[in-house]
Amino acid sequence: MLNDKKLKNEKNLSAERGQGKVKFEVYGEEMVEKTVKQSGNSGRVYLPPDWVGCSVKIIRID
Repeated sequence: MLNDKKLKNEKNLSAERGQGKVKFEVYGEEMVEKTVKQSGNSGRVYLPPDWVGCSVKIIRID
């Protein structure tokens, strides 16, 4: 019950924010800039093989 209420609140927050830009500050080791390619019903981004097993964060910029 509590989780359902939390999910509804998160959905409402994202709807209120709309499509405006937000600022993220991220610290990391490396960065690559890529374009997402079509892959079936979803998108795909290829990353360097030495990144396999690493934790990454993806931020849509446009």
